[in-house]
Amino acid sequence: MRLKITWIIASIVLCPQLASAQSQGFVPGTGIELTKVGDDFEDPNWKWIPNGLKSSEEINGRQNGPLGKSANGRWYEGVKRGYPDVVKRVATPADGLPGSEGALLLQSLKTGIPGSPSYKMQQEDFICNVQYRQGKIGVHQQPSVVTRVYLPPVEEWEHRNGPHFAFRVALETTKMETSKKLFFSSTKEENEIYWPGLFILFESKAKTGEEHDYAYFRVRANRRGGDFKGPPITTTGWWTLGMSITPDGAVHYYAKPGVEDLTAEDYLTSQYPYGYRCERFRSVFFNVVNGDNGRDWTTPFILDDTKVYVRNGGRTARR
Repeated sequence: MRLKITWIIASIVLCPQLASAQSQGFVPGTGIELTKVGDDFEDPNWKWIPNGLKSSEEINGRQNGPLGKSANGRWYEGVKRGYPDVVKRVATPADGLPGSEGALLLQSLKTGIPGSPSYKMQQEDFICNVQYRQGKIGVHQQPSVVTRVYLPPVEEWEHRNGPHFAFRVALETTKMETSKKLFFSSTKEENEIYWPGLFILFESKAKTGEEHDYAYFRVRANRRGGDFKGPPITTTGWWTLGMSITPDGAVHYYAKPGVEDLTAEDYLTSQYPYGYRCERFRSVFFNVVNGDNGRDWTTPFILDDTKVYVRNGGRTARR
């Protein structure tokens, strides 16, 4: 089902933000696939192991270990926000990748503290195990990630305005921290982790009073750390999303409807999020989001073929 909005060329939508980085970088999916990480969900025995209560450290400081994980060791629960209530292999929806028989449904009801609705927006993480299976990937190796995401028909979306889903990466850089004590100050290097990505936002006609529903991408983030509006989402069904990182530390964002490989024409924007220049790639992960009211489920998004690549293989690709 199509959303009743008109496609706007991405370069026009994002033009004020494009000055942050000097080039489009390279198309995600270029180079060598790192087969120790990522997942195509084709194993009929694919299984998620919950391991008890979800972690809610970001809200109340409780990790509630041991953390959930997939039986194949390729995914794990986020310690800050827990995992979705439903992590389930399902039959690939229509018009998916040729030959694909399995994909992964992510959906949640209780996204905050287990058993205690907050009645405000909460999110949960589903994290690809790159850092521990593959190791951190230096930016000189030019990592990238590609995924397919199925957006269900509009009538299946949670009737709430705001973010519903996110496709994100965990990156590292080094920053200088200055501390002051009495009349003295000192500066030292510290490792900084940050999480750029593409968010899917929805404006429900049931809430806005408008004639049609509206959905769009929101990009995290510009040099100042602010999210900004990306192109509209003109159709439900499958989308292909990707991010690549160039040796200058810039993050490059791509998206297109359908499941075909990304091309240069699918470029959205390039940024130095928060003013940082990436030094190391740690992981890729997904967020599901709802209003945490104990009643309304998150929108049922489905993943397929989440894969990590490097253009400059070296030792990382041979591990």
